[in-house]
Amino acid sequence: MARFSKRVGREVLEGHPRLPEWITKERVKLSDLHGMKRDLRDSHLHTVCEEARCPNRTHCFTHGTATFLLMGEVCTRACGFCSIQSGKPRALDAREPLETAERVAALGLRFAVLTSVNRDDLPDGGAAHFAETVLAIRRRNPGVGVEVLVPDFLGDLEAVARVVAAGPAVFNHNTETVPSLYPEVRPAGRFERSLRVLAHAKELGTALYGHAFRTKSGLMLGLGETEAELMTTFEALAKAQVDILTLGQYLRPTRHQLPVKRYVHPDEFADLGAKAKAFGFATVYAGPLVRSSFNAHEVAEMEGISIA
Repeated sequence: MARFSKRVGREVLEGHPRLPEWITKERVKLSDLHGMKRDLRDSHLHTVCEEARCPNRTHCFTHGTATFLLMGEVCTRACGFCSIQSGKPRALDAREPLETAERVAALGLRFAVLTSVNRDDLPDGGAAHFAETVLAIRRRNPGVGVEVLVPDFLGDLEAVARVVAAGPAVFNHNTETVPSLYPEVRPAGRFERSLRVLAHAKELGTALYGHAFRTKSGLMLGLGETEAELMTTFEALAKAQVDILTLGQYLRPTRHQLPVKRYVHPDEFADLGAKAKAFGFATVYAGPLVRSSFNAHEVAEMEGISIA
C-alpha cells in the first residue's frame, strides 16, 4: 500500500506496474538522439543521460545541455535506485577534464552538467577532478554555464570548498529521498551529512560570489515516502539555504533496483511543488519526468546566474 496520505497517484499492483499514460506519452524518441549519442560515444566520454537511461535525453540534448559522468562508470556504492555498476573503479583519467571541455565545445553546448559516480576510494572523493573539469570547461568555453552534481564526499567539507572555489554556476547535491528511506534507497548516505554539504557550499559560495551562487537538491517520489515526511524534508533543505529544488518520479531502471511503490499523478506533483515553494526555494521544478539536471540551462538563465 502507498504511504502517501493522498491517493491521487496510481498504485503499483502485484509488483508488475503498468506505466501510466503521463509517463508513456513522453517516452524518449531515440531517433532524435542519434547524432548526439554517436558524438558522445565517439569521444569515449560517459554521460549520465545514457548510463542512467534518462527519459529527458531528447529534451536536454536539443536544448544544448548534457550531463557528463566523470571518473568512470563504476561506483564504490550500491544505492537501491541506481543502475550504474558497483565495484572497484579504475584510476582517474588525467585527460578527462580537458577532453570534457573539448567535447562541450565540439557539441556546441550552452550548459554542461558534471556529475560522477561515488569515488569513496579517493582521498578527496574526486573533488579535485571536479574542480579541474569545471576550470577546463570555463577556459575553453567562455560563456558556457557549468553545474556540478556532486556526491557527499563522505562529509569532507574541504572537498566541498575545492569544488566551490572552481566557480560552478550551480552546486547540486541530491538528497534523493526522505531520511526514513535511506537504509534501503541510499544505504551509504546520511541525510544530515548531505545537509551539511549543501549548507557549507552555500555559505562558501555566497562569500566568494555573492547571491549569484546557487545550490540545488532533488528528490525522487514513489519510493514509499509520506507527504508529511516530504514536508519535513522540504523544511530541512530550505533551512540549509538550498535555492533550487527538483521533484520527480522514481522509475525503476531494471528489475535489479528497488520497485516503484507508487506513480504520482502530475496534479499531485503540481500541488507538492507549490507547497515546497512556500518554504522559500527560489525555484522548484516538480513533475513525473523532472530529473536533477532537467532544464538546468533554464534555471540558470531564470536566476541570472553568472559566475565570473
